[in-house]
Amino acid sequence: MKRGLIGTVLVLAVFIGGAWGIWQWFFCRFYVGPGEMAVIRANVGKPLEPGKILASEGQQGIQERVLGEGRHFLNPYYYDWEIKPAYFIQPGKVGLVTAKVGTNLPEGEFIAGPGQKGIQRGVLGPGRYRLNPYGYQVDILDATSIQIGYVGVVSSQSGEQTPPGQFAGPNQKGTRKDILQPGLYYVNPKEFKVDVLEIGVNQISLLKHGGEVYTKGQLTGGNEAIQLLNANTVQQQMQKRNDYIAQNGANWNKVQAQPAAPQKAKAASSYSRGAQEYAPGTEDAKQVAEQGQVNRGQMPDTPTLSFNQQVNFPSRDGFDISLDMTVEFEFTPDSIAQIYKNYGDLPQVVDTIILPQIASISRLKGSQYGAKDFIMGEGREKFQNDLTDSIARTLAEKKIKVHNALIRHILIPEQILTPFQDASIAVEQDLTNKEKQNTAKKQAELNTEMGMIDQSREKVLQETEKMRAEILAEQEKAVAELKAGTTKLTAEIGKKTAEVNADMARTVGQAAAQVVQLVEGERAKGLELKAKAFKDPPAYSQYVFATNLSDTITLNIIHAGPGTLWTDLDKARLGDLGAAKVLQSSAPVQARPAVPSNAK
Repeated sequence: MKRGLIGTVLVLAVFIGGAWGIWQWFFCRFYVGPGEMAVIRANVGKPLEPGKILASEGQQGIQERVLGEGRHFLNPYYYDWEIKPAYFIQPGKVGLVTAKVGTNLPEGEFIAGPGQKGIQRGVLGPGRYRLNPYGYQVDILDATSIQIGYVGVVSSQSGEQTPPGQFAGPNQKGTRKDILQPGLYYVNPKEFKVDVLEIGVNQISLLKHGGEVYTKGQLTGGNEAIQLLNANTVQQQMQKRNDYIAQNGANWNKVQAQPAAPQKAKAASSYSRGAQEYAPGTEDAKQVAEQGQVNRGQMPDTPTLSFNQQVNFPSRDGFDISLDMTVEFEFTPDSIAQIYKNYGDLPQVVDTIILPQIASISRLKGSQYGAKDFIMGEGREKFQNDLTDSIARTLAEKKIKVHNALIRHILIPEQILTPFQDASIAVEQDLTNKEKQNTAKKQAELNTEMGMIDQSREKVLQETEKMRAEILAEQEKAVAELKAGTTKLTAEIGKKTAEVNADMARTVGQAAAQVVQLVEGERAKGLELKAKAFKDPPAYSQYVFATNLSDTITLNIIHAGPGTLWTDLDKARLGDLGAAKVLQSSAPVQARPAVPSNAK
């Protein structure tokens, strides 16, 4: 009974577990792909508080928490889900977050902190983010790109008002002292306004047909995205200048640019028409980004600001003088923030500071010189030096550094210019005639000198040929003398060699003869002594004969019988002698000297 009950329970458990797995896998499962997020809506739970948009855990409504990539399981009766793309911020972009949930901002504030409703103070850098789109709005904007040759002047747009004449500090509204160096910055454009301004040397030219301000050329990097950001940043600054000129500058013209290369004319013309041409999201910006047309050389080299003004002043003697002038001035990084705070951007600085000072100082200094001083070189140079020093001292007080004030052309009334020109022409003509005479005289002297040079050249050639022949003869003579000396020396050496050889042969012959004489003489003396010792020549002869016999001689003595030796000789046989006794000696017989016949 118990076993049946346990089996039933196990089967029921397996059935329920299988049914639950099928329910979860086929009805509760959903998948969030890469780069996506799931927004969850709870159908059950506590109702939301009035004014609240997103629900917390256990509340009914759109959940504040979103689900990331992967596989998830939720009961479809209790929850609904919606798959949405996550926010992706590319390099060179920032995400401006506007919160729809949170507490309301204090009066007068428009930048929200954590937990507050409104534009958030912090921005999102490059990356992928999963924020609930029902509670947060993300606007993707360009980051602030400052290229080489420029700096960023930062103006805070939120906080307490800065006291007059001071830079803004933390939590204060106004221009800040610290500037942004070249680079890429992810700042909140609603919290901070960044004006990208040129530093370094610029030029302002006051010409007869008007004036021009030449700003720094564009420097672009190799990265197309950075180039596009640089183009956008400079375009926006140009548009601000155009807006100022349109509102406040009656004598100003719009920002213009020098034409770029012909094949890149479209980019140059777009640059001159204003910032909206490359504004983010426009068709031109997309086309440039897709085709990669923003590169070095597309930006105009010298964007200019043109205006209608020139330098006019009366001379000391009452004549109207006009001149073309170029002033080279510089904004340094340590003073650019002060200049911007006090006067504004470049057009404002030119309008309120540079042009009035140039006009005032030119009139003041020019009225101290007569009209003829502007014609003569010394007076003109003195006027330019005085003008440069005065403009440099005045603008230095405004934190603007002046390098040069160059006078390019001076317009003088004809009634005073013509007589000076005629007199100058006459003087120059007289000088020209004198110089022609001097030139002719010098030409004659030159011709004479050239003749002398030809004469000297021939003389030098002849002397050179003579010296060459003498040197050659001396060389041949020296060679012959050296050869004769060598032959003579060879003969003398041969003679000495022959004499040495003769002496050597004579000495060797004498030595050999002396050796023979000595050896044979001593040998004869020995024989003589031996002969004297025997006292008998025959005995000595026998001694010599016995001495010279061989040691291996064998003597056989045969005793014969009756008869003659010759008849009995055939009977004699070695080993069988019959009755005869043969004395045989195998030992060698020692020769003895013969005994003289008279020996006893």
